[in-house]
Amino acid sequence: MRLLIVEDEKRLALSLAGGLTAEGYAVDVVHDGLEGLHRASEGSYDLVVLDIMLPGMNGYRVCAALRAAGHDVPILMLTAKDGEYDEAEGLDTGADDYLTKPFSYVVLVARVKALLRRRGRAGGSPQITVGDLRIDTAARRVFLGEREATLTAKEFSVLEQLAVRAGEVVSKAQILEHVWDFAYDGDPNIIEVYISALRRKLGAPRIQTVRGAGYRLVAGA
Repeated sequence: MRLLIVEDEKRLALSLAGGLTAEGYAVDVVHDGLEGLHRASEGSYDLVVLDIMLPGMNGYRVCAALRAAGHDVPILMLTAKDGEYDEAEGLDTGADDYLTKPFSYVVLVARVKALLRRRGRAGGSPQITVGDLRIDTAARRVFLGEREATLTAKEFSVLEQLAVRAGEVVSKAQILEHVWDFAYDGDPNIIEVYISALRRKLGAPRIQTVRGAGYRLVAGA
């Protein structure tokens, strides 16, 4: 899943990005409200972590603009302020949740996961089944029949991108966009490493290579 952090405190933003990346998310970071609005409007994000006090455009206005334009991406607002009025204002502009600084990183991750689970329930079952392969996107667990397969965070994220489009060809560019962050400029062939690992753990026939196009997840033989 791909997250956007809009936070002008650069050390905090980079710390959050590092932690969420370790959780298996692809994370983009911007430090300005206007850039955050542009990126959230143009990008295919699963959740936005949005500070209120931002240069260019404050978080209230960014949130209100996104909602007015019809974007339903979950928004978790961050602020150094405290008080019921601020929280009410944030939620009135369309935010889904609110966290006051200073906060525990563990609490932030729990809120992020809760919002993503909520969105998953609204959009359908958080479980994806392809043959005897079952992927629980909320719990981030994978089962082959009754046996659980142990995947790393990145392996799970690559598999998830194939699973949500099971039977279709998914290009390397599409996987990079959703599993690695916006600024990734490394070798796109890194995906082959994760595909090989998934084939070892899940069975090679499940992931087909479509030469020149990408990969396709199918029911195992």
